[in-house]
Amino acid sequence: MRVATYLGLLAAPFALAACDSAQETPEAAQTMMDDSMPDGDGVPMSGDMPMSGDTPMMGDTDAMHDARAEGTVTAIDPEAGTITIKHGPIPAIDWPAMTMSFEADKQLRDQVGVGDAVAFEFTTGPQGSSITSIAPQ
Repeated sequence: MRVATYLGLLAAPFALAACDSAQETPEAAQTMMDDSMPDGDGVPMSGDMPMSGDTPMMGDTDAMHDARAEGTVTAIDPEAGTITIKHGPIPAIDWPAMTMSFEADKQLRDQVGVGDAVAFEFTTGPQGSSITSIAPQ
């Protein structure tokens, strides 16, 4: 019984390779690799889905990351509890330059004003991005 199982396992790659060499119709080739087709979750695979400026991309979206950056405060929203900062690229977490809102407690919001050049530290992860320290420069 084991020999038959091993032979079956050894033959499977050859059978799959033979299937791959069959001629594809233009229609099949188009539908097999169409980047605009949704994956199992119904989400486009090719990045066709528009991304918000407040949703930066990271390699590991399940982990929390700490980073430092410099930028300019463009808005402070006491009701939302946020500080919006236009910052340069942040290589440590593979972020491009952008303007985005960070959660910040009242004490941190009170340390800066709109138009201030700032150095700040923050934590980012699946629940959003929060400033942990900020100082005018």
